[in-house]
Parts: sequence; structure tokens; C-alpha cells
Amino acid sequence: MTRFSYLLPSVCVALLPVLFSSHAMAAEAKTTLNIGLIPSEDAQAMIETSKQVLDSLRQKTGLTIKPFVATDYNGVIEALRSGKLDVAYLGPFSYVLANSVANTEAFAVAVTKKNKSSSYKSIIIARKDAGIDTVTQLKGRTFAFVDPSSTSGHLFPKAGLQQAGYDTDKLFSRVIFSGSHDASILAVANNKVDAAAVADRIFASAISKGLIKQDDFKVVWSSRAIPESPMVWRKDLDSALKAKLSKAFAEIKDLPWGDQGMLDGFQPTTDAAYDPVRDAAKVLDLDLRKMK
Repeated sequence: MTRFSYLLPSVCVALLPVLFSSHAMAAEAKTTLNIGLIPSEDAQAMIETSKQVLDSLRQKTGLTIKPFVATDYNGVIEALRSGKLDVAYLGPFSYVLANSVANTEAFAVAVTKKNKSSSYKSIIIARKDAGIDTVTQLKGRTFAFVDPSSTSGHLFPKAGLQQAGYDTDKLFSRVIFSGSHDASILAVANNKVDAAAVADRIFASAISKGLIKQDDFKVVWSSRAIPESPMVWRKDLDSALKAKLSKAFAEIKDLPWGDQGMLDGFQPTTDAAYDPVRDAAKVLDLDLRKMK
């Protein structure tokens, strides 16, 4: 038997009130931590690649850990807003949204042994045989974004293209939202779309896993540095619990963390670190409070 009680990835947010009833939450308040994970990869893959870290968190805190992967980014935000989740791993833009509507606060970001960095980039990829070498050659092509609330899979590339003088509503012949970075990468690989915007580290991870061959692709565009995806908690969590979580996350090392690689701990972060994300939202004239 596994040491975690995993929620099925297919469970939708509409069922959360049943699964996490107020009575159950009250009974488990001091012993259970409900953690949300954005579906940046396939939902089951998110659970599998997070398992060792969450197991370590259980050992360090003594809490039962219950992870949940929603069907889309906003599903995790809604679960935070309704108090069904205590902590979540969010993308930078989904965090900014959650901060504006769900009383949440970023407290830590992963640092990996590979690059010692707490930032990443958005890239636009195309197949080398598609004849797309520049952004201008995207005109009239089919394109995949990840999710409306994805930072590297939507916000930054759309804002970057707009700042470069391109109207994304007219640039492409057809646009889809694939639901995950992996799905967008495979959509390009399998000629379902001509190009896609994804996180550079997830693209690199797909190559290292042998899912795709680097020689088959071309990077057409790259963004400026994006602050790394944060761990966030509800602001109303008990201060002693927050201190325990901060200490535990900082001590989690030498374990794989999704597409980011081998961990060298989680370092503290603050809400202000995500102001560049808010600036990108302003470029697109987005009203954050109206996006949920």
C-alpha cells in the first residue's frame, strides 16, 4: 500500500466539496495537509514525479499529505479559494491570479542542483521541417498555447509577441489550448499544430526522457527570465504550521522534482518576486480579478 492517499486525476473541482467536506477538514485539520499541483504535465505524471518530495515532506512534518491535480490551472486556484487546499504548487501567473482572488501567498521556490536558478523561460517551438525560422513566419500557421492561466505557455509568449508588434488574434490561422506543456510539445511533434509556446525546462525534460528528438525542432522565440513556479499557502494557515512547512521544504534535497531536476532545497520567496508577471499581464490589459 502506498503511503499517500492520492485523489484520482480525473476528479473535477465540482466534486471537491464532497471529497473534502467541512466535517472531514475539521477532523483532519492538525494531521492532514492538502496540496494542489497544477497540471503542467499529464495529471498522473505530476503525481508520480512529485511522490518522493511529498513523501519527504510527510516524514519531516509528520502530516498526512493528500495531493490533488485539477483538470486545469484554475481548478487549483478555486480549490485554494474555497479552502479545500492548504498549499499548492502553482505557475507564476496562476499564483498571481490566486493571490488576487484566493488569499494566497508565495513562500518558497525550488532550487535545483543543475542550474542553481529560480527562473526559467518561455520558448516557441516548431518542427524544423515546417519552414518556420522567425516569428514572422508564424503568420497563418496553427498554434498551441497551454492554458489561459499558464505563464510560459500563454501569458509571456502572448505579451512578448504583442510587444514585438504582432496581433496574436490575427497572427495565427487557428489557436488551441492543449491543457499541458507535454501535450503542446507532442502536438508539434505529431504535426497537429505548426508551433507552440512551452516552458524551456519542460521541453528539455521531454528531450531527456526520449519523448522527442531535439534535432527535429527549432526554437523560434525565447522570453526574458520568468520567476520560478512557487509553492504557495493560504494566508490564514496557522503560523506554527507555516514555520514547520518552511523548514521542511528548505531541507528537501537530492530528490527529483518534476521537470526541474534534482532538488537542492526550496529557497524563500516573496509576493514581490512576481511583479514581472503582473507587468506582463498589464501588457495584455488583463484584469486579474475578472479572470476567475
